[in-house]
Amino acid sequence: MQQEDDLRGLARVMDFMRAVSILFVGINVYWFCYSTLKEWGVTFEVIDKILWNFQRTTGLFSSVLWTKLFAVVFLALSCIGTKGVKEEKITWTKIHCSLAAGVVLFFLNWWLLELPLPHTADAVFYIATLSAGYICMLMAGTWMSRLLKNNLMDDVFNTENESFQQETRLIENEYSVNLPTRFYYKKKWNNGYINVVNVFSREHRVRNAGQREVIRSSK
Repeated sequence: MQQEDDLRGLARVMDFMRAVSILFVGINVYWFCYSTLKEWGVTFEVIDKILWNFQRTTGLFSSVLWTKLFAVVFLALSCIGTKGVKEEKITWTKIHCSLAAGVVLFFLNWWLLELPLPHTADAVFYIATLSAGYICMLMAGTWMSRLLKNNLMDDVFNTENESFQQETRLIENEYSVNLPTRFYYKKKWNNGYINVVNVFSREHRVRNAGQREVIRSSK
């Protein structure tokens, strides 16, 4: 019961961080596309005053990158606790492609605001690429978290790191003893052998030791 409560609490924290991340994206759009939003009638005096106060005290909007960086940081934190069913189609190549596309669309779209087009068109292009980039990074972060979590759960007892290559050759001679074995290495089971090739010499040493013991006892 306690574990379930902890999981629900963690899920709420992750949802809150993602909401904060989306809030920073919204603030970025509100500030840098203000003229277009004002034409659309979606600006509010209270929000304007709050953002101007932030700008005077922190310089948060001195660069288009600051709010984007905060959005990505909270997005990354929210992806740490992502839960989901393992999907075989998730690969690191797919994750890297999605992450690269997201970074390019999200961070390298500032020039769209300076195109020699109506500011409404500039704002639409900017918002579209910003949203697409955010979604790509969200997908990459979610897939990465799921893949890493499933890889850890598949090897709870660190079996993979504790496994090692063993002898797979059958080495025989006239007096050898060869025991077939199976061992786990590189995520698969392999056939091997325990080869005792000097069994005769060891028996000879044991026999000699026994004879010396008998002689010592008779004295």
